[in-house]
Amino acid sequence: MTATEESATARDAEQPIRLRRLGLGDLTGVEELERRAYKTPWSRTMFSGEISRPGSRCYGAFIERALAGYLIVARYTDAWHVMNVAVDEPHRRHGVARLMLETMLGETDGDGTRGHTLEVRVSNHAAIRLYEGLGFRPAGMRRGYYTDDREDALVMWRGDGPDTDIEPLVR
Repeated sequence: MTATEESATARDAEQPIRLRRLGLGDLTGVEELERRAYKTPWSRTMFSGEISRPGSRCYGAFIERALAGYLIVARYTDAWHVMNVAVDEPHRRHGVARLMLETMLGETDGDGTRGHTLEVRVSNHAAIRLYEGLGFRPAGMRRGYYTDDREDALVMWRGDGPDTDIEPLVR
């Protein structure tokens, strides 16, 4: 995807989705979606820091000019780290997150020396299935990771990274 935009259609989407890199002008929409999606939302400073960082990939999925979802990915020495992903409620389970993740993976897979990692709530079975379908595998657990309710996070890896030969938790 170019730094501007690319039109695409998610597998289950009823309307065309326009993917593009997020800019600082998108912060208000990202913050609003974040507050609807999470009990403990990121701050504006956290989002602006990632959007401004040269090593980050920050994608927005737009349907009829409205932000339907976003994906924030940071580049580290040994991995691309999926930091935050959210899709607005009316657009969930229509392939929006999959489309953003597939786009990011397509752009970063050729990196060679880096794998991809993320944390996901152990109770978020739909997200775990999505990530497993994209080649992520369970690699460990972070106990009490989420600050709102101390829920554990499943650590998942795709590609180069720690031993990921662990049985999938969700089928």
